[in-house]
Amino acid sequence: MINRRLMLLGVGLGAIALRYGPAMTSARAAESFPVSHTDAEWKTILTADQYAVLRQEGTEYPGSSALLKEHRKGNFACAGCNQDAFLSSTKFESGTGWPSFWAPIDGAVATSKDTSYGMMRNEVHCSRCGGHLGHVFNDGPKPTGLRYCMNGIAMTFHPAVA
Repeated sequence: MINRRLMLLGVGLGAIALRYGPAMTSARAAESFPVSHTDAEWKTILTADQYAVLRQEGTEYPGSSALLKEHRKGNFACAGCNQDAFLSSTKFESGTGWPSFWAPIDGAVATSKDTSYGMMRNEVHCSRCGGHLGHVFNDGPKPTGLRYCMNGIAMTFHPAVA
């Protein structure tokens, strides 16, 4: 039998789940992007790890990306649609374990509110395919003061042509 205490506990837990749950997935799915595929198509285009990050908003382990140590001139692009997102000249060593940049290429990324895991963050996603790239924080270097903390698995590197 349900008593008043159990009912109030259920309502409270439900409110917490709605407030802090991963609601971004359904909101992102409702958006329209120039590059779009079915879920099955994304699973054939991407590796399992890329799919987990780009399409399910996962996060790679810190220090695991080869792009963390990439220092050549070139561009970092979305692994989902190959759109250039960051110039190598904006990359910096943040010490966080993820490739970090102080600014994206104009129009290449968009941000949205992410309240998953009980935190308030700004998610960064590709403006062309909607793929989750990482998060942006207000603790970066000049000139922007921003730190775009990206999942390396969600990007590819295009070296500059000499």
